[in-house]
Amino acid sequence: MAEQLILTAETKEERYAELLPQITALLEGESDLIANLANVAAALHEALGHLWTGFYLVKPSPENPNTLSDITQQCPERAAAQLVLGPFQGPLACTRIHYGRGVCGTAWARRQTLIVPDVERFPGHIACSSASRSEIVVPILSPTDRRVLGVLDIDSAHLNTFDETDRTYLEQLATHLATCW
Repeated sequence: MAEQLILTAETKEERYAELLPQITALLEGESDLIANLANVAAALHEALGHLWTGFYLVKPSPENPNTLSDITQQCPERAAAQLVLGPFQGPLACTRIHYGRGVCGTAWARRQTLIVPDVERFPGHIACSSASRSEIVVPILSPTDRRVLGVLDIDSAHLNTFDETDRTYLEQLATHLATCW
């Protein structure tokens, strides 16, 4: 039976402080990655109320069907790996994103969180939804070799939505999610 989130906080930081332990409890005992990512996307989306909340997973492109372990031992550009849409909440999304392209692909290439206050000003922004105005993308890094497994992507319909509070808590969440991979 699914649990219901219980949030009483008023500030963003308090909301995250209440939410993250609930997400951790939600993941306990479940080993299926897709189920876990789906529940995390739903929990974040419900609690934070942004336009789009979800995951993109590093996978081989259709043109290069090598196993993922083969790809991660090579340079992602040469291996033709892509970010492929995973579980999400919100409007329809782009299905595949290339390494280094858009906010998600750039966060993957840099292996660091990107906060974009105005997506229209981000060079090479991929407009999956014209309603998106600001974005945060957090890479999920393997705890063993620090390769990017996927990214957590959250879009807002408002400018300047994301800040260091979002970065701090979402990076903590990404670190925890990496152990579920």
